[in-house]
Amino acid sequence: MLWRLQVDFDEARRERVEAITLRIVGVCFLTLALYVGYDAIKSLLRSEAPERSVTGIILAAVSLVVMPLLARAKRRVAAGIRSGAMEADARQTDFCVYLSAILLGGLLANALFGWWWADPVAALVMTPIIAKEGVEALRGKTCCDDACH
Repeated sequence: MLWRLQVDFDEARRERVEAITLRIVGVCFLTLALYVGYDAIKSLLRSEAPERSVTGIILAAVSLVVMPLLARAKRRVAAGIRSGAMEADARQTDFCVYLSAILLGGLLANALFGWWWADPVAALVMTPIIAKEGVEALRGKTCCDDACH
């Protein structure tokens, strides 16, 4: 374990690893945005009604409770180890809270009112938010850069 701690003393290496990690997160976000946007548009154009999902509603509701707690814990760790990548991960977890709220809205509208289009519309609302996070990660921007602690 001690040898792993010594790696952190190489600041240049740590910064390279952090930059690579942020790029990977950015690519993942942009890929997710493309997929979500494509699937939502396809569903709207084909009038594909999603199935009502009690499991999805429960999972989205649970994430609204659990994700903020997880994000706070990750933020504390990020501050403790001064990690921009971990801070980006905490930000991603915060971001999941917003996505869960949007998802829950779409799922509930479909389940309660039969508004089949609410789920893909919710996905379209998420798409630019996801893409923005991806672009910021590719640019190497983290919450630490914005002094948002």
